[in-house]
Amino acid sequence: MTVLSASSVDGFSAVPRPEYDRGRVTTGIVHFGFGNFHRAHQAMYIDGLLTSGDGFEWGICGVGVLPSDARMHEVMRAQSGLYTLVVKHPDGALEPRIIGSVTDYLFAPDDPEAVLRALVAPGTRIVSLTITEGGYNTDRVTGEFDLRNPQVAADLQPGATPLTVFGLVVEGANRRRKAGLAPFTVVSCDNIQGNGDVARDSFAAFARAKDPALGEWFADTVAFPNSMVDRITPVTSDEERALVSERFGIEDAWPVVCEPFVQWVLEDRFTAGRPALEDVGVQLVDDVQPYEAMKLRLLNASHQALAYFGMLLGHRYAHEAATDPLLRDLVDRYMREEAAPTLGPVPGVDLDAYMSTLLERFANPEIRDTLARLGTDASDRIPKFLLPVVRDSLAAGGKVALSAGIVASWARFAEGADESGRPFDVADPLRESLAERARAQRSDPLAFLRNPEIFGSLAEDARFSGEFQRTLADLHDHGAAHALESLLRRA
Repeated sequence: MTVLSASSVDGFSAVPRPEYDRGRVTTGIVHFGFGNFHRAHQAMYIDGLLTSGDGFEWGICGVGVLPSDARMHEVMRAQSGLYTLVVKHPDGALEPRIIGSVTDYLFAPDDPEAVLRALVAPGTRIVSLTITEGGYNTDRVTGEFDLRNPQVAADLQPGATPLTVFGLVVEGANRRRKAGLAPFTVVSCDNIQGNGDVARDSFAAFARAKDPALGEWFADTVAFPNSMVDRITPVTSDEERALVSERFGIEDAWPVVCEPFVQWVLEDRFTAGRPALEDVGVQLVDDVQPYEAMKLRLLNASHQALAYFGMLLGHRYAHEAATDPLLRDLVDRYMREEAAPTLGPVPGVDLDAYMSTLLERFANPEIRDTLARLGTDASDRIPKFLLPVVRDSLAAGGKVALSAGIVASWARFAEGADESGRPFDVADPLRESLAERARAQRSDPLAFLRNPEIFGSLAEDARFSGEFQRTLADLHDHGAAHALESLLRRA
């Protein structure tokens, strides 16, 4: 087998690969959070633009800021920024493609000045982000930027070399300002309602803490368009590496697999120009909010419904859970009876058809997305995906039983073991405090819900807390299958 690199890529004649001259591609986008989703989504769109013969000034420089990003740095350097993207269709068909839109990958802990040089380079006009829902460093109760974060506090020290995404981006923008260069646009591609607004508030708050005048300039001058992004992209395992090697003869240390569906809705508001993304299928709109709400409340919240009940029922993969009749009924009814009524019109989208498509996407057996991945960081995801549905439904006098049941399944999962005592790997930044509350709920049924940091005052709402307690009691007394059957009858 041949290792993927710039010197070998032309030899993979059976796989679509960059036919454009990569030597002509220059960096126009610096991207923080260079993981699988970005590589199956934004980097793919730019590769499509390059394939069409356009956009050579919009190559992507990836940046890693966490110690765990060191491995990606090694792989991208060894592979000349190339990687294999494999679209896996439900019927088993595979659609491979070698992506060539990445010009460089920088590892900030080793060389923060190299990152700053990339940010200040005149050709850089966009900084994009996939730093996860919890990456914006906001207080869970107040929503304010958390200046007590040790890494943030270190970056704010006079003369400090920045190492966080906030420190690097703000310093890069400040150096551009001093050099008389136009500010770049910051594009958040994370699953947060109003992600551009959230990003602006976080970065401006950091800048303001560093220098009030810089903070005001940053907030007033740098554009932060909102966006909605969508493509189910699981974690890469040795199984995917072997697949790419055996089927296509490519030794790729970090390929990406994904579903066929892809969508990017982007607010058309940029400081210094943008790629012609509309030519490769991106929807450029004036208002992203309806699309964001649709995706977060239907797709992302439904993933939470599948994850915890699914693991409690013994499923491991999303497609297993999505084809379980009880879970399929739960997700379908949650979307149609509780989530959809909280949405306004979504221009150009048939919501009924969209919800049906989601059920089909979840059930794709080729993706093999794990429920453990879907259930990661629930303390960040539940408040952003599901609880807005709950609050809007309560305010409108709508249904909340299924949403309350989903929260109860998370509370039961957070106890850390299944019905046979086998431990769950609960991956969450608040794991210890959640586990303490979850253990207490055997004797105090509202212990988990009585957590204002996550739930606000929902424990005091009798409609919601009553439904939560009913499902939680069934989970404890009769198990997940009985609890889910009872919930579906009652809702």
